[in-house]
Amino acid sequence: MQRAIRIAAAATRRALSSSAARASPPPPRGPLAPGWGATRWLCSGREALSYDVVIVGAGPAGLAAAIRLKQLCRAADTDLSVCVLEKGSEVGAHVLSGNVFEPRALDELIPKWRQEDSPIRVPVSSDKFWLLTKNQAWTLPSPFDNKGNYVISLSQLVRWMATKAEELGVEVYPGFAASEILYDENQIVTGVATNDVGIAKDGTKRETFQPGVELRGRITLLAEGCRGSLSEKIIRNHKLRERGQGQHQTYALGIKEVWEIEEGKHNPGSVIHTVGWPLDTKTYGGSFLYHLDDRQLAIGLVVALNYRNPFLSPYDEFQKFKQHPAVRKLLEGGTAIQYGARTLNEGGFQSIPYPIFPGGAIIGCSAGFLNVPKIKGTHTAMKSGMLAAEATFKSLVEGSSMELYWENLKKSWIWEELHKARNYRPAFEYGLIPGMVLSALERYIFKGKSPYTLKHGRPDHEATDTANLHAPIQYPKPDGHITFDVPTSLYRSNTNHEHDQPPHLRLRDPTVPERVNVALYAAPESRYCPARVYEYISDEKGDPKLHINAQNCLHCKACDIKDPKQNIEWTVPEGGGGPGYTVM
Repeated sequence: MQRAIRIAAAATRRALSSSAARASPPPPRGPLAPGWGATRWLCSGREALSYDVVIVGAGPAGLAAAIRLKQLCRAADTDLSVCVLEKGSEVGAHVLSGNVFEPRALDELIPKWRQEDSPIRVPVSSDKFWLLTKNQAWTLPSPFDNKGNYVISLSQLVRWMATKAEELGVEVYPGFAASEILYDENQIVTGVATNDVGIAKDGTKRETFQPGVELRGRITLLAEGCRGSLSEKIIRNHKLRERGQGQHQTYALGIKEVWEIEEGKHNPGSVIHTVGWPLDTKTYGGSFLYHLDDRQLAIGLVVALNYRNPFLSPYDEFQKFKQHPAVRKLLEGGTAIQYGARTLNEGGFQSIPYPIFPGGAIIGCSAGFLNVPKIKGTHTAMKSGMLAAEATFKSLVEGSSMELYWENLKKSWIWEELHKARNYRPAFEYGLIPGMVLSALERYIFKGKSPYTLKHGRPDHEATDTANLHAPIQYPKPDGHITFDVPTSLYRSNTNHEHDQPPHLRLRDPTVPERVNVALYAAPESRYCPARVYEYISDEKGDPKLHINAQNCLHCKACDIKDPKQNIEWTVPEGGGGPGYTVM
């Protein structure tokens, strides 16, 4: 309710202070109309707000785009109204990343950021790479070059970026989930609508009911992050994957905790990456340990979602990883303070879609610009947002085409980086050792200029074997000190949803879980979800029935990706629901 009051009050202030605040037709297209600014009217029974540019997602890409747009406006002595919509309860609440930050894009966007009070304070001081066996950590030559990079909390960085955007005149609205794409009569995207709030599970309106809000824009930029629900619809409906590099996207699930560790064990700026144990040699993935400031340690495990064994549980593999002698000794005497999980794109160059659709563009991880061998995507996401902003500005002010975004993307250092890195991820389709050998050839011999381009294997959901090909995995019980059960971890994620609302996790066919997933795959959704959203409970006949604990959802999107029959559709819940990350 308070969030709705906040956006309504802001809209009213704009309406009272603007001569354009009256019932208006849909916003004009083409060159900038003199005096055009944010307007407000009622449409289809719900309030509609109009902007020049609507950005969905207050992550690094969306905020970089917003900041760049306003910088261009100031340089040209003009103005464009820009709105950023964020489904988290506050900016940063849904943002999770390792994160060793490469400041290349930020140097371009805000050149004097080092002179400001930014949350980028811990330069990388050491960089190690371990090959783990069950009881040993073997040091290998580090394939990473993190000189000049920083260990950061990405959720803190985007909160700082949001304040910079607001100082430039961007309107940032957290707590509102964009659930619908708006089109005009020519099927050109004209903005988005937020979902209605105050709807009960049975579909009736509760006392707190409020209709959604339409946010109409002359240009709409989708910056929802990995596997964004609106972005995926646009990519599918406009066949953008086929018009781009052509291959399907492939994903991984990252699970992370932040700890406060003992002073004597803390080494600010220390970076450690690992491969090997606890994952089997056919499963791609690795782990990280990053020392931040204030005795904080970020620790996590990344598991590629094309793993084959349906009995594998990424959450339990992460708990197992913390029991390694080299890791456990760091954590002993410390305290886990936050937990979270998020999927990430790993398709790289081969999976980049054509990022433009009629009325807008897709930016950041919604498109997928992660550099896999660097294990970094924030700098490329920000740069893509800046390039899209520049194309948007020229489109609205000069009447040029948004095609400029695609053209400049292919000329940018993003394209160069991802092209050089294109063969690392698919090399591991052949297993850990062949993958490491091929990666070494790419790095040290071909230096990213190999004469071939490897293709990805099957889509992640098709990679899961049937259960009869594998034996169940027996994971150790949590000890409550270093390893934890899921409810304890969920408490640390600050995850919360309104209980009485329609489910945002939808089954396309309600018979598939029992008929297919249990029968053939031994119920993998009860294991791949890092929040135990999906569990099977015996009915009165003793038969397993799927129960969905939607209130546990971390918005990681693993279910939308990994379900063997693509039967689960992830949609946005009421705005403000989900995790509440502060240091992730």
